Amino acid sequence: MNFNLEDLLNGKRLAISRALSIVENSAVIPEALNKAIYGHIGHAHRVGITGSPGAGKSSLLDALISIWRQEEKTVGIISIDPTSPFTGGAILGDRIRMLRHHKDKGVFIRSMATRGNLGGLADKAQESADIMDIAGFDIIVFETVGVGQVELDVAKAADTTIVVLVPENGDDIQAMKAGLTEIADIFTINKADRDGSNQAFVQVQNMIEMRFHGSENWIPTISKTSTLTNEGIEDLYRNINMHYQYLKSSKTLEKNRLNRISSKIQSLLNTLILDEFWTALRKQYLDQYLSNFDNTLTSNEIIKVLKEIDKPQ
Repeated sequence: MNFNLEDLLNGKRLAISRALSIVENSAVIPEALNKAIYGHIGHAHRVGITGSPGAGKSSLLDALISIWRQEEKTVGIISIDPTSPFTGGAILGDRIRMLRHHKDKGVFIRSMATRGNLGGLADKAQESADIMDIAGFDIIVFETVGVGQVELDVAKAADTTIVVLVPENGDDIQAMKAGLTEIADIFTINKADRDGSNQAFVQVQNMIEMRFHGSENWIPTISKTSTLTNEGIEDLYRNINMHYQYLKSSKTLEKNRLNRISSKIQSLLNTLILDEFWTALRKQYLDQYLSNFDNTLTSNEIIKVLKEIDKPQ
């Protein structure tokens, strides 16, 4: 499948869709597309929204999109959906919940399947964000599938990470392990119209005070939100903007961009090295070796395999 770079840079939806399909379906992104990506990224503010299933992430994002669009900002959404057991594709639940924005030319929603990725983000989510970046979107949002504390890779993908909690989390917040609560730049207690929202707010506030006391870096903010009553949405929006200004003034935004490029280069090198090493002959030798081996491999046996596997070359 071909893509038109000029159309992509001009934000043409067909060009964006084609480039995203190339990214999702290619084991290695074509060199021409890689050059286009790394020659033009760095414009967008990347926001991650994560939290437990049922926390209302999609409804909250729907409300934020409305504010961004009122500010005439374009928004790209990478919505990480569970994988369909039949097709291997995304189930598209979040597109249904954000249907009122789907036909807005300033909003582009892409559902991606996790395909077994326990980190909450699809394997190609980073590259998909790069495509949206060079297409000129002001805001790019990763919304994770919502599987709990394993969603830590959202923090690597995003500049600003929002962790969504609900009042029912209040009793569990102090017991949460390092991970989900420590990646947050912003906390929001969603469904704040429910009982227990004040307790959950205080619990998060106490946790922040203990963990970030005396810190000279960004200290996570807290919002209480309800998409039913529209409570706190503007406050959450202000906190997102505050964090973005902090990122720019502290030069962290540029550092994040360079770190993502560095990780991508390392990933490409690892892929190239492995592809070069695993020739058909080496794979055949390994299969023959293991077919005659019945015991569990010890560390010494693994070293022996690595040494022996080069002999046919």
